[in-house]
Amino acid sequence: MGSRKHRHKESFSVLLISNTGQSSRHFHVSAALMRLLGVFILCLCAAFGWLMYEYLTDDRITGSYVSAREDTDHTELMDQITEYEKTIQRLEEEKDALSRQNDELTSENKALLAAARTTQDENGVNAEKADAVPEADLAFPSRYPYSETGEVSEKYSDAHPYISIVTQARGEVVAAADGTVVTVGSDDTYPLIIEIEHGNGYRTRYMMPQEATPLPEEGAHVQSGTALVTVGANNTQLDYQVLYEEKPIDPLIVFEAKG
Repeated sequence: MGSRKHRHKESFSVLLISNTGQSSRHFHVSAALMRLLGVFILCLCAAFGWLMYEYLTDDRITGSYVSAREDTDHTELMDQITEYEKTIQRLEEEKDALSRQNDELTSENKALLAAARTTQDENGVNAEKADAVPEADLAFPSRYPYSETGEVSEKYSDAHPYISIVTQARGEVVAAADGTVVTVGSDDTYPLIIEIEHGNGYRTRYMMPQEATPLPEEGAHVQSGTALVTVGANNTQLDYQVLYEEKPIDPLIVFEAKG
């Protein structure tokens, strides 16, 4: 009779003892099952480690993207600032050019006035008749356009090509020189506009921001000092403009030219 070989199986015994008086339990766990359990735990640890790696890598990528985006936004902002600076510089240059042009026109006007005076001297205008306005000067708009003193509230500038005079109820707006009334009208800004053509390249414009009644009619011939508007209330504003060859000039220069 042949001998029988007994296969030896490794196993682990687990004894569960109850503290509540119930019966204890005894389990046998094979070594293969314990190895399988160990492999499962290792797989869980590996999976957890992989998830942590992916999470940290994604944070680094996101941080790099945000940093790159911030750099791009900063560059675009600097480009915009540069464009604004170039625009401001261009506007300053245009302003300087307009200022130089106005100075040239002012100098040209003074030269013309000086030439006119020289011509008068050469024609023998004597001092005894200095108080009387020569015929050639009657059409030169050198008279102050208000019968009283008045206060210049705003001077001539490129943005404000006329002077603003505050008048009182006791005065009148008067013609600055001989001429013909070519316009009696209004626009969206001024309820009353009177324009006089003086026939020597000069044109004067009297603009009232308040309601007023004109005295002369369109087409009427007026002389220097002729009343154009009777001021009806204190602090009534008159905007007075002088044009030479259709270009506005500073009226104060024309007043000074009277001497």
